[in-house]
Amino acid sequence: MTKARLLRLSVVLVSIFMILLIIVYWDNVGTAHFYLHTSFSRPHSPGAIAGITADEDWEALPDADDFLAKLLSSSLKQNSSIPRKTEQLLVQGSGKPVVSNLEENVRGYDWSTHNGRNSLDQEKLQIERQRMLREFCANSSFTFPTKERSFDDIPNYELNHLIVDDRHGIIYCYVPKVACTNWKRVMIVLSESLLDQGVPYRNPLDIPREHVHNTSTHLTFNKFWRRYGKFSRHLMKIKLKKYTKFLFVRDPFVRLISAFRSKFELENEEFYRRFAIPMLKLYSNHTNLPTSVSEAFGAGLKVSFSDFIQYLLDPRTEKMAPFNEHWRQVYRLCHPCQIDYDFIGKLETLDEDAAYLLQLLKVDRLLRFPPSYRNRTASSWEDNWFAKIPLAWRQQLYKLYEADFVLFGYPKPENLLKD
Repeated sequence: MTKARLLRLSVVLVSIFMILLIIVYWDNVGTAHFYLHTSFSRPHSPGAIAGITADEDWEALPDADDFLAKLLSSSLKQNSSIPRKTEQLLVQGSGKPVVSNLEENVRGYDWSTHNGRNSLDQEKLQIERQRMLREFCANSSFTFPTKERSFDDIPNYELNHLIVDDRHGIIYCYVPKVACTNWKRVMIVLSESLLDQGVPYRNPLDIPREHVHNTSTHLTFNKFWRRYGKFSRHLMKIKLKKYTKFLFVRDPFVRLISAFRSKFELENEEFYRRFAIPMLKLYSNHTNLPTSVSEAFGAGLKVSFSDFIQYLLDPRTEKMAPFNEHWRQVYRLCHPCQIDYDFIGKLETLDEDAAYLLQLLKVDRLLRFPPSYRNRTASSWEDNWFAKIPLAWRQQLYKLYEADFVLFGYPKPENLLKD
């Protein structure tokens, strides 16, 4: 009897283990379709993409990672025999987003066409951007907060900007004020994470803005713990190894100006209550402020750019809470020294970079990148915006964002940092 009971117990335990294994497998693989047909998806053929390292370091993965990697790899082999959905060339919609004149004035849309660089130039550009990033990450004499920590040391809540598309094997780290609205739209179309009357969106411009920035729309790394529990970090590492990882960046000071304009020059109830009221009280000595942004704007009570800079430099600011994502440094949003990005795009070359990236991802027949905002907040405006900012503040501000300047190859704005 004892042997029979032990046998039954063994069968039950093995069954439970297999059920859990199937759940993990299906949740991560079966529903994701795993169409990894991107140019960067590992394993790469030798010399396929210059500047992208091969996966010779897979052997260094821990046992659990190795097990999961084999599990995921087996699914890739199975899916390779499954025909892909018929690709449809999606013609970019002619309808333009409906925006107010004020928003058009502040944001600016560019509906013109642009001539892109050729592929060879783009490839060389990517090699140089990645080389510079890796060199400074490896340079021990160049330091900034969090540089030396490992990926495992990054808190889960700091991984909320890494959007995952399992259908095409893509990870996008979004940076606010760097065309992230449209890149999120692209990720929604590719991942089919949002439906319109039961049908996935096909045209990025059809997706309403309020849905684009709804966190429930996207699968991000910080959600993995709830889904995969103790396997979450293992799965993140595997996806980081196998998927194409990209981000887009922008001149740090220009990004700050853009953030100020869109959040404090336009009526924004949330930003008025959370940020403008404290700034006006602390740095402009205002009291008894209106409770609504419309009343404040009507009374001429607006945050000045000087108020905003003081807020960023005030040591008390981050003792209360981390910087809002719209002005948080890119190295804190995307962890470029912990994550080896395959593609680094820049807003200054957005049209060329976007077209080249979609081509490399082999999704350029599925969609086109939406018309970009015209760069109304141009780098040439920096002198005007910072003209009334004291030199000492400008120098402190540069130190605060120096890592973003250096890592992504933006020149030091010497004209703003000297008398």
